[in-house]
Amino acid sequence: MLLWPPGLGTRPCSWARHAWQDSWPAPYPQLCLQQREEAGPGDAAESDAGRCARQPCPGVKDGSWTVLQLVEALGSCLENTDPRTRGRGIQLLSQVLLQCYSLLQEKEVLHLVLFYENRLQDHHLVIPSVLQGLRALSMCEVLSPGLAVSVLKAIFQEVHVQSLLQLDRHTVYSIITNFMGTREEELKGLGADFTFGFIQVMDGEKDPRNLLVAFQIVRDLIAKNYALGPFVEELFEVTSCYFPIDFTPPPNDPHGIQREDLILSLRAVLSSTPQFAEFLLPLLIEKMDSDLQSAKLDSLQTLTACCAIYGQKELQEFLPSLWSSLRREVFQTASEKVEAECLAALHALSACLSRSVLSSDTEDLLDSFLSSILQDCRHHLCEPDMKLVWPSAKLLQAAAGASLRSYHCVTRSVLPLLLEQYTKHPQSSQRRTILEMLLGFLELQQKWGYVEEDESSLLSLQAQVCSVVFSALTDPSVQLQLVGIRALTVLGSLQGFLSPSDLELVVDHLIRLALHEEDSQSSEAAMEAAGSLAPIYPKVFSGCMVPRLEEELQSEPEEESSRDHCSLRQRCLQALAAVSIHTSIVRETVPVLLQHLRKVQKGSEAGNTQDMVSVCQSLHRVALQCQQDAEGCWYYHQTVVPCLLALAVQAAMQESAHPLLGKALLEEEVLAAMVPIISAATTHLSPELAAQSVSHVVPLFLDGEVSFLPQNSFPCSFKPFEDGECLEAQRRLVALLMAFVCSLPRDVAIPQQERLLQELLALSCSCNCPFTATTAAKCFAGLVNKHPAGQQLDEILQLAVNRMEPGLAEGPRRMQALTLLLWVTKALVLRYHPLSSRLTDKLLGLLGDVELGPTAADGFSLLMAESPDVLHKGCHADVRIMFRQRFFTDNVPKLVQGFHRAGPDVKANYLKGLSHVLNHLPKPVLVTELPTLLSLLLEALSCSDRVVQLSTLSCLQPLLLEAPQIMSLHVDTLVTKFLSLTSSPAMAVRIAALRCAHALTSLPTTVLLPYKARVIRALAKPLDDKKRLVRKEAVAARGEWFLLGSPGR
Repeated sequence: MLLWPPGLGTRPCSWARHAWQDSWPAPYPQLCLQQREEAGPGDAAESDAGRCARQPCPGVKDGSWTVLQLVEALGSCLENTDPRTRGRGIQLLSQVLLQCYSLLQEKEVLHLVLFYENRLQDHHLVIPSVLQGLRALSMCEVLSPGLAVSVLKAIFQEVHVQSLLQLDRHTVYSIITNFMGTREEELKGLGADFTFGFIQVMDGEKDPRNLLVAFQIVRDLIAKNYALGPFVEELFEVTSCYFPIDFTPPPNDPHGIQREDLILSLRAVLSSTPQFAEFLLPLLIEKMDSDLQSAKLDSLQTLTACCAIYGQKELQEFLPSLWSSLRREVFQTASEKVEAECLAALHALSACLSRSVLSSDTEDLLDSFLSSILQDCRHHLCEPDMKLVWPSAKLLQAAAGASLRSYHCVTRSVLPLLLEQYTKHPQSSQRRTILEMLLGFLELQQKWGYVEEDESSLLSLQAQVCSVVFSALTDPSVQLQLVGIRALTVLGSLQGFLSPSDLELVVDHLIRLALHEEDSQSSEAAMEAAGSLAPIYPKVFSGCMVPRLEEELQSEPEEESSRDHCSLRQRCLQALAAVSIHTSIVRETVPVLLQHLRKVQKGSEAGNTQDMVSVCQSLHRVALQCQQDAEGCWYYHQTVVPCLLALAVQAAMQESAHPLLGKALLEEEVLAAMVPIISAATTHLSPELAAQSVSHVVPLFLDGEVSFLPQNSFPCSFKPFEDGECLEAQRRLVALLMAFVCSLPRDVAIPQQERLLQELLALSCSCNCPFTATTAAKCFAGLVNKHPAGQQLDEILQLAVNRMEPGLAEGPRRMQALTLLLWVTKALVLRYHPLSSRLTDKLLGLLGDVELGPTAADGFSLLMAESPDVLHKGCHADVRIMFRQRFFTDNVPKLVQGFHRAGPDVKANYLKGLSHVLNHLPKPVLVTELPTLLSLLLEALSCSDRVVQLSTLSCLQPLLLEAPQIMSLHVDTLVTKFLSLTSSPAMAVRIAALRCAHALTSLPTTVLLPYKARVIRALAKPLDDKKRLVRKEAVAARGEWFLLGSPGR
């Protein structure tokens, strides 16, 4: 402990004047002394403190005062006999130092440290301010060597830290933290004395804010190799006394410290060094036997963390007790969380023992540990109907998954036993259990990949394993088949495990299950397995499976019914799509799918529209699977897109000349199924390849240039943008143009774009076919959204406005004009274009139109929702962040104002528009606006329009969960409305109303209890609803209302 210099007395200010007088400017201290002499003792202290308190920091910061002058000015305070006055003086000095510590000189810091160290012996009222000053000095970069040690020694010796208030204790921890960060080598020079001093400081700490800092200091002590000396056990005791953490933060805690924060911080301390092992492991074993689940979980998670740094030496003594506790918990617990943590701990123990390097005379603890596990668990595997079979299997799999060495040790004993048990037990349910256990060990083999034959116990059992799996695939039990398919997938993923003959059997089984198995679960699982194995064995699947599927697809029905053959064709198409993962397989499957599409187009069966849709769905799946492979994506695009366009153009020309030929391909349903194919084939093209493709497709539609299409000898020219009733079929193909051009990257230039926009604009306003007009409007909007800002865009938008406004005013094509307005508005809203507000105002005005109002109201859903084919980020549209929030802010006030002004015959339109906007708004935003809009939402529930009802109910359900306090103010109205709508003619409305009635139970119980009996009586009626989904929701809702107010709820 550093003491005052001899001969300088014990009064700090007299010492300070003696030490620093040479560095002061003379006039300032003389003025201070004179003022103190003119005033009385008490007045002097008060006047000095008050004068210095007014502007001390700015003066020190700008250099007009020095810290030494401030000390002299505070002299009367610091020398005062009243400890409170001394405390105020030191407090002011410390506050200045906290703001100006970076400006101090080395000599000033030296004298201040000595001064503050001496004040640690002062009255206890002074100590908090002294500690604040030392905290400021601990942050000084010019602190002389040795002063950090001096300060900490003084604190350890003079301050009983745990008798201080929380804030002052936190200050001590901050001083220690600062010195450990900047003076590490000096503190390490103290050796174990520093550790012991900190133990004294921390001992008895209870405040969670301080504990977080203290735990961090302990972690740093260990991580930075400070000397612990003989105090390892004391350091462990001073931290482990908090284990397990039992802390519940107070309500509205401003500090935000959670129980999990303390748990993780303490766990990091306990698991930071193997030196704690001999003390920690008995504690963990004790807490694992606790009745508290939280204590069990914390102990298990801490054990898992410790295993990352422990070795055999630390674990050896405690392994039997640890295994006994883990086994008991897994065998007896009813908690899935405890079981999962036990398995994780066992895995960590096995991994820890596997890492240790053995010498020739050292016992292999891993081998003896695994032997204990096998001895206690292996015999349970012979009882597939008994309770302990799965806990035993999980324990063995957890241990086996820790390392390759542990895997071989366990599987050498377990795999032959499981194969034997599968043969002994004939029942499907028992075989399923055994095969699932076997599957668990096979999945572990995936983790280690390929291993040498002499090392793998699995390779030695290859024939038996394959026999068991293949037998499961032919079993009548669907559940056993599903497990067999999963096992087959895992075996196929093991390199070199399946022989060529086995692979042929695999293909046979997958084809049989995918095409001919009656249960759809097995069929879908087989297709999924084929998709997983195809990239691993592309030659086998392209050479064996694809030809077999093609043969089945082209086969003609014989004795089987037409319906069965249709189902077989659909499964063939799905299987072809499922295996089209590898580029080499795609090159085989795509021609097969396209050939089948041509065949269906030429057919005259009544159901060939659905067949075409099925082919298109398979082609779309293949397109999605090709997107991440540049080579496969380009092959698919240049093969499929021209073929689809050629088939569609040919069908359109035949429709013009011979109305009965090729009609199915022009159906809206088929064209709608072709749109996502072309879109998916285009979105991931590189800009260079996309530019090459667009140079062919756009001239096809604008100029009839068909030379790039396969089989391009058409009977007449292709002119989709020309007038004439005979060209109506050709105009429908604008949907395919939309799919292509609206999916191009934004930086791809579109040839003749201005002409194309004008043609699309004219077609969207003049066409009598709603499908064609809508697709033209969507295509126009998609191009406008990506068009670079500038004069050209302004001109085309003005042209569009000039076409829309007369069309909306009057005439037979008002609906087409409204459709164009909606899509153009959406395109501009997404990119924050200035014209969007004008178009939105036009749309708001149409809500008062008797004819167009309902459609305009539904249009607000289109503006806010994600569009599946155009104007979304997946097709490179310009979509700005938070466009929904901006639209809400700009237009909801107008909707509310329009509702209040509207006549009774159109009020529902405003409610519908408002409901659509709110339904698509992010819920956190909606909650903040709820108080002003809730009355309108409640009124919307009284609207007779089912769309309004459904949209409003969908909006209110999450709000009941997220804003219960606000919603509880209207509980009477909500209960009445919801119960009324449970009798709606529309099933969707009944379901939504029942879900809202269910969500009502999240409101405060005291608010709901008066309505409990009424709601339970009313919900009895939907229990007898003719629709199963309605009955299901009614049961769930009524059950929650029955439990309302019960103990423990």
